Amino acid sequence: MTEKIYRSYLEIRSLSELKEVNKPTENYSVELADPKDFQLNKFFYKAIGKNCQWIDRLIWTDLNWTDYISNDQLFTYILKDKSEIAGYFELLSNKQSKESEIAYFGILEEYYGKKLGGYLLSEAIKNSFILEAKRVWVHTCSLDHENALKNYLARGMTIFKTETLIR
Repeated sequence: MTEKIYRSYLEIRSLSELKEVNKPTENYSVELADPKDFQLNKFFYKAIGKNCQWIDRLIWTDLNWTDYISNDQLFTYILKDKSEIAGYFELLSNKQSKESEIAYFGILEEYYGKKLGGYLLSEAIKNSFILEAKRVWVHTCSLDHENALKNYLARGMTIFKTETLIR
C-alpha cells in the first residue's frame, strides 16, 4: 500500500515579519544547550519523533550523534517548564549563505495543548536572526503534528515550495 506525504518548505526573511507569540507564563524559558550533549538531542528526536514518524536517525550510533552535535553550526535550544524539559529546536546556521534552517522542532506530548508551539517557534526564528541569518527556513510534512503547518504560517513564514512524496 502506498501513502502520499505532503511536504511544505517555508521561509521568513526578516525579524519584522515575525508574528511573535510571547511566553505563556513566567514558568517557561528557552535556553541554549551548553555544553552540547548528544543524549539530549537523541532523547528529543526519539520522544517527539515517535508521533511524527521520524525514523532516519533511529539507526544512528552514539558516534553518529556525537559527530552531528559537534558541528559548530548546530545550535540546540531547550524549552523548559521551570527545571523540566518540555521541547526543543535545532538550528543549523550557515554563516556563508546567511541562512538558518530550523532542522528539528517539537514539544513533548505531555505539553501539547498548552499553547507552547507558537512561543517556541517565535524563539527559534528570533534566535536564527540573532545568529545573523537573513533567511530562516524549515520544512514540514503531513506526518508532523496537525498544527505544525498552521503554526509556521501564523508566525509569518511563507511557503516557497511544496512536493508530494509516495512511500
